Amino acid sequence: MSKKILMAAADAASAAAKEEHIQIPLRNWIDVEDADNSSTAASSESQLIQALDLNQNRSEQKYYNNVALDDDAKIGIDNFAVCVYKKRGISSSQQQQSDDIRGVRMISSGLSLSIEEPSYLSCLFEEGGEKDDQMGRYLEVELDAQDASVRINKADCHDSADGKEQRKFFLDREGGVAAVDKSASAGIPAIQQMQRWGAPASICRMMQNLLESAAETGGDAYQTMGEVGEDLHLLLFDPDRFLFDHEAQNAHNMQLLYRKEKLYGRDEEENLITDTFCRVTRGKSEAFFIGGFSGSGKSMLVDTLRVRVKNVGGYVIKHKFDAISQDRPLSGVISAVNQLCLMIKHRLTSKRLAALSKQLKDDFGADIGLLARMLPNVCALSPEFSSLAGEVEDRNTSDNMNARSVSFTLLRFVRLVSSPKRPIMLFLDDLQWADDTALDVVHTFLSDTMGSCVFFVGTYRDNEVQIGHAIFDLLQKLETSNVPTIKLSLTGLDRGDLNKMVSDALGLYPRICKSLSDIVFQKTKGNPFFVLEFIQSLQSRGLLQYDSCQKRWLSNEIQLLLKVMACFGTCTNESVIGYLSESPEYAGVRNGLEGAISEGFVELNAEGSFKFVHDKVREAAYNLTPDRDKKQLHYNLGKTLHSICEGKDVGNAIFLIASQINHGKEFIETDDTLRIPVAKLNMKAGEKALDGCDHKMAYFYFLAAISFLPGDSWESYYDLSLRLNVLMARAANSSCRYDEAELTLQRICKRARCLQDKLPAYFLLVTIFLSQGHPNQAYATCSSILTQLGESVPETVTTETVGDMIPETLRMYSEVYGDDWLGQKMEDTSLSNIIKFYSAMASAAYFCKPSHMVAYFVCKMVQMSLQKGVCQYTPLALMQLTSIVIRIDNAAFVHRIAKNALALSEKFGSSGEKTELCVNYYMGAGHLDSYQSGANQLRKAFSSGLSSGNANAAFYCAGHGTHFSTISAETDLPSLLLQIDYYLRLLEIYKSEMPKKFILCYRETISTLIDRGQSTGIEAKLSYGDASDPGIGNKLLEVFYFHQVFRNYWLGYSERCHHYVQKCFAISKPGHFFIYVIKFYHGLNSLDMIKKQANYSKSKEVDEIIASMKVVASQSESNFRNKLELLEAEQYGVTGGHIVAVAFHAYNTAIASAQKAKFVHEQGLACEKAGFYCKRMKDNEKSLMYFNQARECYEKWGSSVKVDFIQKELSKLM
Repeated sequence: MSKKILMAAADAASAAAKEEHIQIPLRNWIDVEDADNSSTAASSESQLIQALDLNQNRSEQKYYNNVALDDDAKIGIDNFAVCVYKKRGISSSQQQQSDDIRGVRMISSGLSLSIEEPSYLSCLFEEGGEKDDQMGRYLEVELDAQDASVRINKADCHDSADGKEQRKFFLDREGGVAAVDKSASAGIPAIQQMQRWGAPASICRMMQNLLESAAETGGDAYQTMGEVGEDLHLLLFDPDRFLFDHEAQNAHNMQLLYRKEKLYGRDEEENLITDTFCRVTRGKSEAFFIGGFSGSGKSMLVDTLRVRVKNVGGYVIKHKFDAISQDRPLSGVISAVNQLCLMIKHRLTSKRLAALSKQLKDDFGADIGLLARMLPNVCALSPEFSSLAGEVEDRNTSDNMNARSVSFTLLRFVRLVSSPKRPIMLFLDDLQWADDTALDVVHTFLSDTMGSCVFFVGTYRDNEVQIGHAIFDLLQKLETSNVPTIKLSLTGLDRGDLNKMVSDALGLYPRICKSLSDIVFQKTKGNPFFVLEFIQSLQSRGLLQYDSCQKRWLSNEIQLLLKVMACFGTCTNESVIGYLSESPEYAGVRNGLEGAISEGFVELNAEGSFKFVHDKVREAAYNLTPDRDKKQLHYNLGKTLHSICEGKDVGNAIFLIASQINHGKEFIETDDTLRIPVAKLNMKAGEKALDGCDHKMAYFYFLAAISFLPGDSWESYYDLSLRLNVLMARAANSSCRYDEAELTLQRICKRARCLQDKLPAYFLLVTIFLSQGHPNQAYATCSSILTQLGESVPETVTTETVGDMIPETLRMYSEVYGDDWLGQKMEDTSLSNIIKFYSAMASAAYFCKPSHMVAYFVCKMVQMSLQKGVCQYTPLALMQLTSIVIRIDNAAFVHRIAKNALALSEKFGSSGEKTELCVNYYMGAGHLDSYQSGANQLRKAFSSGLSSGNANAAFYCAGHGTHFSTISAETDLPSLLLQIDYYLRLLEIYKSEMPKKFILCYRETISTLIDRGQSTGIEAKLSYGDASDPGIGNKLLEVFYFHQVFRNYWLGYSERCHHYVQKCFAISKPGHFFIYVIKFYHGLNSLDMIKKQANYSKSKEVDEIIASMKVVASQSESNFRNKLELLEAEQYGVTGGHIVAVAFHAYNTAIASAQKAKFVHEQGLACEKAGFYCKRMKDNEKSLMYFNQARECYEKWGSSVKVDFIQKELSKLM
């Protein structure tokens, strides 16, 4: 028996007042539509999508009618009704065209789905009851299990409007749906009939499956309401794929409907990488590694993040490594950062771009040209950068650069252009082909704690990396540097996700594709790329078709193009294709390119190069050439390109040409006519790599060039051999291959014909010794070379000798310096070389000889320049002189010499020499400038030194800058501690021990002042040497004693402070400015001891200190005026100053001076001293005021120790 079918009615919405809700039988609606030829196919499709849209919405919101199902339940095929809103005031003849279609409604005893909007449901159906006149006739289907068919009988219902007899349908399990009536269409299958009326096959199939019984047919019949909803969702979500028929598809033109942009089965992974990026936008760099087999969807997973990164204002830069280009991985990373410049250019407004350009110029200073050489696209940010790049090229300032300096220079750029609001996502694909030089750049970016905001994503084939690969070293370094890192491994898709992929490709419902998907899964193990290739293979072989099969073969031109491109790696520049097409042998590559693009093997990337759509396509193309013929193919390509491009400026294509021709080494070595041309080709490629700061790549090209030279090259090709060996030694040194560099340099020194040719090799050898911390070897080498150059280098000199040389040198300077001398350039290159080696010898002597020996060599350099004219090393010699001779009594004169040296340096020198100039300036004359500005300049010089490859000078700039920041409170203590820890991490990387000892000493002071080292201290075994050490030990002791005075005074340890003051005076040079900082704390400490012990014996010593402070304050107002005024105020307050107004005026003057100088710690100290004075005077109100001001200053300084101390005093007064 039939069950009652109940439809719930809802109240009409406000729109119902203007529109009448009606339902039209689907059959009647189709008849009218069929008769109305004015309706276009497009409008029908649009209306059908609209109907399905409502259907899907209601299906997802579960607006279903609850219907019971009995064995004898009946289903009415004609109770499919079109739901419309009839607009009032429209005639019946116009009704069909003006109906606002709201959906389609189907009701059966087994299935009941309302696709009307619930607010407009107005009809209540009950079997056997009255029907709405608008419904017309409908038929019931009676299910008969004993019969072979399901008959559709006429049921009691209203006659149709035209009185015509309605068609009768039957469903035959053998033959499908058919229509039988008295019309001419009798016998035509119902699905075909409906298709003839315009209904898509997908709808017809759905209707048939709704009427079938899965239990009896075992076919595609629906079993649950959920299956219907899923299919309806697909019809709505992607109608072009699942709803409408593809008339163009036939046996000879079958197109698989791939979703290239869709990522299947990676929802969790996509959420994980998105969440990680969101954390990066809060300001903390992170790393995300994705491993997996080729084709597992690693790159596509990363690409899902591109839009999100762009939406938050970030940048995505990418580089893909490949097996063919393994010898130049660093160039790939540089190229990726170079892309960033153009992105910034197009993204920022002109105003913001101008501000960024100014910021770059301010931060990089003279190094902006160096950056422009490394990243040519940075010139797009400002036209001024192009001319600066040319100046750098003229000076050859990249000679001392190395892989680390390149990394640091890139980091400086990234710091300025990245931020939490504009994060950078660096995506490096196929890391299995990368090496440590490229990944060291990644570590430099991510471990930075000074402002960069980078999200690194690296993908690699985890089945192709072995233990010891650079990836694992990078992971270890990131862990050591506390960089948050996620490592993810992608496997194949599960059966459900794979089925969705197959369904999309074929345009069929997933439930229908399941059996095929199971077979595909067995063959591919769920690898997404293999799945698509397998289906494509089935289609191309005719095993997957609409009606008949089609087989395709690649043309010879396409095969040639694919073979050629595979030799060049994943990408090939269009210019290379153009060069090859000029040759008869490869003339077909241009046509092959067009075919390869149309066939889907190759595509154009964002940079204008052509790339394979996937690595596996490139591998397959590469394997088109038998292994035995691959070297020959590479070699032929190289020779062809070389012959076509010889004499042309081909830019970076020279790397590709040289790499290709180098595959044919065995062919070249058998042909003497090719050796020298190929060696010169590799030399040009190496020089090009040096220009791009890829020293490792340059090293390999120079190595290849030398290997092509004949055995007697030092005799037959002397100039070429000498140049190549010098270049290779430089590249080896810059690539941190110090052993290879030394061997090459020794070979030059042995084979070169004269000393003049050996000098570059010797000087580079000295540079290596200094960078590796071997000053004695550097000193001995310089002494030997200077002797050969005719100089008499004494084993030792007396202090008396140096004492006479210094005033004589200063006298000569006073007499000679002027425009005439500045215009007198040193023409004798041998003299220039002598000064160069004296300069290196002075640097070595600083670490291993007494200080007066350094002074001797510096005076020799300056006197030689004053007599013979200026050269590149004159500015540094003058600056070294100022650091040696600076005293209170000659400060103004020495300061002028230093300023003149800086002005002269603008005509000469590289960034590395500017770093040495800076460190020497602030060791001497820079004390007359503000300590705070000096700290800032020293930080810039540190960055410049690392960028230019002068790491030793850079780290001494870092040390002096930290020292200046400490004594001037230029940076708050916690920030300064972070900066010091950053320096220490770099020192570990550079393995530089001598600067590390100084910086560890500074760190201990900072940590102690913050919280006595309770939470900020680190374990470090320090060896400070002793006063008898003529070199670095004595200088380290000076720093150690100074900081003991500083920290013990601030902690209130008067006796310890006094002890270390005496040690400082015993070993420090009298008259040096640092001594006056010591005297300041010694004076305050003496006054504290007077207060504690009521012993005025130290008053005379305080008087002497104040007298000397007046002299130094007259020379360096910004650094010492407030110190003098605080000493005077405290002396008055301690030694009997009972005139309160005078005392207050003195203290307030000292406070104001400290505030003006921005010495917040000394401002707090002056307030503290004033507070104690008021306390002694029983003026608690003013004491509270001064102590509160002191606490505010100490909070700004970041010293919890002093804040706690003042808080205790405040508690006593409250």
